[in-house]
Amino acid sequence: MTVSDSATAGAGAGLPPPEDAVAGFVEAAATGFGIPGVAVGVWANGQEAFACHGVTSVENPLPVTRDTLFVLGSLTKTFTATALMWLVEDGLVDLGSPVCRYLPELRLADERAAAQMTVANLLDHTAGLDRGLVIDTGEGDDALAAEMARLTDLPVLAAPAERASCSRAGYNLLGRVIEKVSGMPYEQAVAEFVLDPVGLEDSLFAPHDVLTRRFAVGHVTDAEGKSAVSRRWKGTRADNPGGGLASSVSDLLCWARFHLGDGRTQRGERLLPTGSLRQMKEPTVAVRSSALADTTGTCWFLRDVDRVRTVWQGGSGFGQFVELLLVPEHDFAVVTASNAGPHGISANRAIVRFALEHYLGLVDAGPRGA
Repeated sequence: MTVSDSATAGAGAGLPPPEDAVAGFVEAAATGFGIPGVAVGVWANGQEAFACHGVTSVENPLPVTRDTLFVLGSLTKTFTATALMWLVEDGLVDLGSPVCRYLPELRLADERAAAQMTVANLLDHTAGLDRGLVIDTGEGDDALAAEMARLTDLPVLAAPAERASCSRAGYNLLGRVIEKVSGMPYEQAVAEFVLDPVGLEDSLFAPHDVLTRRFAVGHVTDAEGKSAVSRRWKGTRADNPGGGLASSVSDLLCWARFHLGDGRTQRGERLLPTGSLRQMKEPTVAVRSSALADTTGTCWFLRDVDRVRTVWQGGSGFGQFVELLLVPEHDFAVVTASNAGPHGISANRAIVRFALEHYLGLVDAGPRGA
């Protein structure tokens, strides 16, 4: 089977394909794109299914499983946004308020932008900030505060609310808002507000916690065209809100089910009102010149496939790539993680297209090489 096989390889539209068809396609994608390890999870028809192939590392090969941890990159933003929405529902943060209400010490290269930028602008990628700073402010509890003190070096690309542009620094600012309002380090607050209530036991920020579990390392292409281990595993602590969580496809399917649900955890506890989760998936601003999204939501990107709304977020960094896609109309989710560049994104998107077509009969007419 090749990664371009059509829906005839699986079951009929709307029916789950045989497990061997899913596993076969995942193996074909990993082989075709040169990925050492891939993990995939699907939530469809009220059931979970997993398909994993390959190894965590070409140097220390262990089988990739549903519980193998991958660094999530920008997919972490969905956890930061959900924790922030928890504070909104608790009456501690107002989405329409300027960020400087919570961070009066905030300084940007454009003083007007610093005064006008709202919490909602940070959440839906319309703050106008550049992607981020390349600095290391250490691994202490003051890492986010120290990065914020350097934001006068960050270019401001547009006025707030003018257009959508992804910014890791913007989500790091949200992490600092969470710290100031909660009185806890960002990682502790996210664990208490989100990770623990949802039951995500394999979703971790600190490398010393990850080292006790099975985890994937990223790979890059060496001078001979072979996969070589990336010697950097993740970013600095100050980048945790924008991209520093590690998790498994098993935990991420649980996360997807929460966001597809009514705001209750699988234990039946109310974490957020149904309206808040629905609001996070509502369009806010059009995305210009992108085949991957039509509009933004609250941290999510929104795109119609065969006239059906899909909700997704992906992440990448240091040779690891993750993508999570929801189809609320069908109570469906697919998550895929791969551990090699430069084709990890392409492998993930091929697998997502396969899942949409074989489970739901939705044909994604987007760029096949993307």
